[in-house]
Amino acid sequence: MSEQLEKQVSQPEHLLEVRDLKQYFPIHTGWFQNTPLKAVDGVSFTIDAGETLGLVGESGCGKTTVGRSLLHLYKPTGGEVIYKGVHITPKNIAQYRKEMQIVFQDPYSSLNPRMTVSDIVGEPLDIHHLYASKKERDEKIAHLLNLVGLNSDHARRYAHEFSGGQRQRIGIARALAVNPKFIVCDEPVSALDVSIQSHILNLLRELQQRYHLAYIFISHALNVVSHMSDRVGVMYLGQMVELAGKEVIYDAPQHPYTKALLSAIPQIDEADRRQRVVLQGDVPSPIQPPSGCRFHTRCAQACERCKTEAPAFRQIAPGHFVACHFAQEAPQC
Repeated sequence: MSEQLEKQVSQPEHLLEVRDLKQYFPIHTGWFQNTPLKAVDGVSFTIDAGETLGLVGESGCGKTTVGRSLLHLYKPTGGEVIYKGVHITPKNIAQYRKEMQIVFQDPYSSLNPRMTVSDIVGEPLDIHHLYASKKERDEKIAHLLNLVGLNSDHARRYAHEFSGGQRQRIGIARALAVNPKFIVCDEPVSALDVSIQSHILNLLRELQQRYHLAYIFISHALNVVSHMSDRVGVMYLGQMVELAGKEVIYDAPQHPYTKALLSAIPQIDEADRRQRVVLQGDVPSPIQPPSGCRFHTRCAQACERCKTEAPAFRQIAPGHFVACHFAQEAPQC
């Protein structure tokens, strides 16, 4: 009975719920001594069916690690991942692989150069035994290629024969092969030419509307995230510092880091330009993160309290969460 429960939650409110997710990597720092690199340190959020949650932040903030930890491509160090009311564990993740997939960042390295497109797209069908005959397999592959704007003739070719945009379409077809409900889009257009990016983004949106897919859309490009997302989470040094609907994030950000990121977006219309907030220094090492608020070493508003007391990730308005002592109030130090 206890094994069958798998910590099942009755009537889940969300498709995916993440509670206090942690992902630490041991770093060798001396003789017989390892120090944890805290790539993700206590991240929590939810995603509903058909929704897109954008994750933004500077390189190295933990965005990609969050996505891969959700799918147990990295075994989480701590926290809970709950999918459709079931706690995902190493023991049961295999049965949910069909419903949770990923589109990788680099289409040049994520496709096996020794496999034909038919084998790449058909591999998930083989693993999960999703066809009864070779004819049915070929028909499913042809259908998947058509879905992403390719044709059945491409099935006999190899990945190196395609452009970057076409390779990413192949990667998307592979992810769709098992009819998933949730897809991690890990910077799916960052390695592509600007002229191709819009085609891939529009394809992802069309597929989402057709199949009611839920996405985590990971990117460092805030304008792309605005185009794709319903809600946006801002990450800094392994932690979520702000989470809200995209209109709230872009029109009324509360965290100083969010304000700094948004101020860097180029605007053609002078009336839309924000006052530029220049961040000082580099992102601290996740091996030895600063005490208190991790952003205080680069924050113009920081005071003594910020250096010693870590702010709670609290709700300041319905659906708007911020990890800042002074959100919605003037600093008093």
